[in-house]
Amino acid sequence: MIPVPDIASPRTRLLVSVRDAHEAALARDHGADLIDGKDPDRGALGALHPETVRAIAAAASDRLTSAVAGEPRDAREASACLAALAGTGVGYLKIAWAPGRDAAGLILPTGIPVIAVLFAEEGPEGADVPALAAAGFSGAMIDTRGKDGRRLTDHLPLPRLAGFAASCRAHGLLSGLAGSLSLDDIPVLVALGPGYLGFRGGLCAQGDRRGGLDPERIAEAARRLGALAPRVEAA
Repeated sequence: MIPVPDIASPRTRLLVSVRDAHEAALARDHGADLIDGKDPDRGALGALHPETVRAIAAAASDRLTSAVAGEPRDAREASACLAALAGTGVGYLKIAWAPGRDAAGLILPTGIPVIAVLFAEEGPEGADVPALAAAGFSGAMIDTRGKDGRRLTDHLPLPRLAGFAASCRAHGLLSGLAGSLSLDDIPVLVALGPGYLGFRGGLCAQGDRRGGLDPERIAEAARRLGALAPRVEAA
């Protein structure tokens, strides 16, 4: 049985992006709540080959898994990207989605929750969430498109991020915040009430997202998140 996201949980959980089954096992063994398949060599939301995603799902064992399906130009292309990974065994899929994009023609795979990922550079806010819920998405996440050293909070102020997380809760959607986050961002962002905080570069050696994951950093991120009491009520 594939684990599914606990949308109602008030605790912020740790998402760790991995590139293969080896990294998936590393993330599993050092405290990741959600193991997310993504190719860091192909941009912010580079999709992995379906066989690699299957291997990640298997290595994750009983941990929740997700996989990035790419950065489509429109709803039709998004449907094809999602369909390509629908049978890989992950708990849910993530797809880049521009604020205000027309969802006409979007076909979401049956039985797999899909998370819309909005790029911080495009200025998403809580007002974008109702349309995502109406389109059938099960969650929404903000990430950064550019991986140039600027973090999520360099693009969007904390009140905007808090409003986004609150809107997701109000509409019954899973929420997440990511974008070149560091361990020191954890307490500030947990206070905003997202369902997940997503990491890649901040958990890699020398902060290089294209390098390998550092097990000590994964464990420290899990420890810091676990030490924080829930800050928001469940939706």
